[in-house]
Amino acid sequence: MSFDGLFTHGMVDELGQTLENGRISKIHQPYKNEIVLVIRANGKNHKLLLSSHPSYARIQLTEIPYENPAAPPTFCMILRKYLEGAVLKEIKQIENDRIVHFIFKNRDEIGDMKNIILVAEIMGRHSNLFLIEESEQKIIDCIKHISPLQNSFRTLLPGATYINPPKSNQLNPFDAEFFLPVDQPELSMKQLIQKTYQGIGADTAVEISYQAEEKLAHFPKAMQKMVTDFSEKNLTPTLIIQGNKSSFVPLPFASISGERQSFQTLSELLDAFYQGKAERDRVQQQGADLIRIVQTELNRNQKKLVKLQQSLDETEHADIYRIKGELLTAFLYEMEKGMPEITLANFYEDNQPLKIALDVRKTPSQNAQKYFAKYQKLKNAVAYIHEQQQLTQVEVDYLESVATQIELASPKDLVAIKEELQQEGYLKKQKKMRTEKKSIQAETYLATDGTVILVGKNNFQNDQLTLKTAKKTDIWLHTKNIPGSHVIIQSAEPSEETLLEAANIAAYFSKSQLSASVPVDIVPVKKIRKPNGAKPGYVIYEGQRTVHVTPDAELVSRLRKK
Repeated sequence: MSFDGLFTHGMVDELGQTLENGRISKIHQPYKNEIVLVIRANGKNHKLLLSSHPSYARIQLTEIPYENPAAPPTFCMILRKYLEGAVLKEIKQIENDRIVHFIFKNRDEIGDMKNIILVAEIMGRHSNLFLIEESEQKIIDCIKHISPLQNSFRTLLPGATYINPPKSNQLNPFDAEFFLPVDQPELSMKQLIQKTYQGIGADTAVEISYQAEEKLAHFPKAMQKMVTDFSEKNLTPTLIIQGNKSSFVPLPFASISGERQSFQTLSELLDAFYQGKAERDRVQQQGADLIRIVQTELNRNQKKLVKLQQSLDETEHADIYRIKGELLTAFLYEMEKGMPEITLANFYEDNQPLKIALDVRKTPSQNAQKYFAKYQKLKNAVAYIHEQQQLTQVEVDYLESVATQIELASPKDLVAIKEELQQEGYLKKQKKMRTEKKSIQAETYLATDGTVILVGKNNFQNDQLTLKTAKKTDIWLHTKNIPGSHVIIQSAEPSEETLLEAANIAAYFSKSQLSASVPVDIVPVKKIRKPNGAKPGYVIYEGQRTVHVTPDAELVSRLRKK
């Protein structure tokens, strides 16, 4: 379901019950289009997420941890100036539109009480957040600045007067009679509902049509039930999973098939739906250059391997050149300079006739030496090709590991991966490159019995974790012959349950995350060794035990230390 007007109505009710009369204690802007307000209400801190992301715009309470930038953006600083310590007096939806006003009361520089409005417009790629002074309706600042050249209807810049988006002539379903026009038979019931009523998304319109059995006579009752459920807060937030796709709905829509998972609140539902999607999107955006560079280098090295193998295959036929040279030497008396070819009895193959091409510019002896020289060149190439194959395969393995890390990374992990690629020469080093301590801190998980499990999310962390942090008696895990994270169990004799939980974590943070059965090697840290000059994250070991597990995202999430 889209974040339509009805869903907005339900979310405003939910936020109002939890946050009204709460006081803002912290303000963060973890990403370009998103603000997090920490509001103290009813004896508890709540994180209110306001997003103007083009694809994931929404308002909700969230439990997802966000990493904050070292230097807060300008919009965040403006919010802190006007809203830190402010009390949230009211949350108001404008009719049934996707426009929500958060009305705060705070003192200005001279101590007078003033109302400041934080406006969230949830409109897809046109989504925006505004900070407005209520008395004059002036825009103090907005998260996206839009000039009159881009929007002729209204100017969205600091100092401009705030104007609501263009108003439609659609009916507000919460204060209108329920009917559909009968003079437009070319339109489906879904299209009629969306055209007639404000804030009805496609999925909601389909559900109402489904409940009305596509009959106009049944429409009022189906529409009334939908509106009543929202008015009386009879909502059952539901995640519907359909293969690789999922939908979030405020009610268990019968028109959508799939496996259903219910949640207590709309905010919990959105956390479950957006956490993976939004994080992957941010990684794709922020790590686009890294992905392109790694993939380009990986493709180049994979092609090099193919060419090296082709060259090696050619050397397997080197003996034919030696044989031709020896035959020419044995039958020099039958040859004359200027002959383009000669057919000789091959005494290595029961005197079978063998046609040999000759260079007309060379003497018979020189032609024989040419074949000997080509034979020797190919034989000498074997050792070089084997060496190059080994070096290139190491490069491919390393780049595949980095590609896997980017694929599994959260936005905060990309910093360390970028630093690593700079140090390895794939990226140009910045003039002032600082390695944050966070980049070498592994993630912490707790097994069911409380044993600490550490996970490296990039090659810097993997090396630090395995070679420096871990004790020799700790247990090390890694997917067998598959790019993935180093995992350390901080125990010399962990239980079998802990071993399997750690193996599941190792499988989850690997290239085979979606596989049904993933082999994971288990070995004491004392048996791990890093060869001299090896790439970051590369180690060798022996004496391992291998188990097979099925990656379980729910288990990994449960074991993650909050």
